[in-house]
Amino acid sequence: MEKLSRVGQAVQQKNAERQREENNKIQDEKLQLNQKSADEALMDQKVMAGEALDRRNIWEPSVYYALGKESFYFAGHDISIRESIDTYGALIWPGAVALCQFLENNQQQMNLMDKAVLEIGAGTGLLSIVASLLGAWVTATDLPEILSNLTFNLLRNTKGRSRYTPQVTALTWGQDLERDFPYPSYHYDYVLAADVVYHHDCLEALLDTMRHFCRPGSQTTLLWANKIRFQSDLRFTESFKSSFNTTLLAELPQQEVRIYKATAKE
Repeated sequence: MEKLSRVGQAVQQKNAERQREENNKIQDEKLQLNQKSADEALMDQKVMAGEALDRRNIWEPSVYYALGKESFYFAGHDISIRESIDTYGALIWPGAVALCQFLENNQQQMNLMDKAVLEIGAGTGLLSIVASLLGAWVTATDLPEILSNLTFNLLRNTKGRSRYTPQVTALTWGQDLERDFPYPSYHYDYVLAADVVYHHDCLEALLDTMRHFCRPGSQTTLLWANKIRFQSDLRFTESFKSSFNTTLLAELPQQEVRIYKATAKE
């Protein structure tokens, strides 16, 4: 009996050692995955920062704060956009310009006249401004810290020009949607999104927000334009296609921008 007991203890000890080795192996794999994710995030941030610097290279440098101005011509009007270097949301990205051009050039296909339009992640407001100038009743949304510059640009470029005065309101993706934007009280003909997908931690919340406003029976059309930069962009695109009936409206290889139309799956 004593011999059996010693054998049992040896077996238990060997099993414990094997379990520790397995746990250590799993922990090492997790650390490697976390490090890989951190490296990818750092690389993606460097790409975005470099792209932002390219767009700001004509600005006057400032240690604390700087503003730049971009000029455009859409819908028969000169548009002047004030940008801020404090955040990605206050810069103009290529997806917004591409979608503005698409809307202007395809007004019969995407007629915004007298339509209720919501923009999520409006940033500087360029896309919302163009939608307003094309006759839409626009609500532009973004994070609270973005709204001051967004409001400035909207009012500056639509006052006395647009059919409706565009509205500005805070919207954090995935948060308090049923409370702040209950359906069907808040129903839109079109939802616009431009360059909202890049390396950030809110991609699932973004998809939830898209689903909230573009739900079965709503007859809402979602237009999403984005420059494809990272692998995470491609993964989001696959999730997007799984969630909606999608059509690739345009692909601009030189700008690496794709424009999708989406409706809810019934």
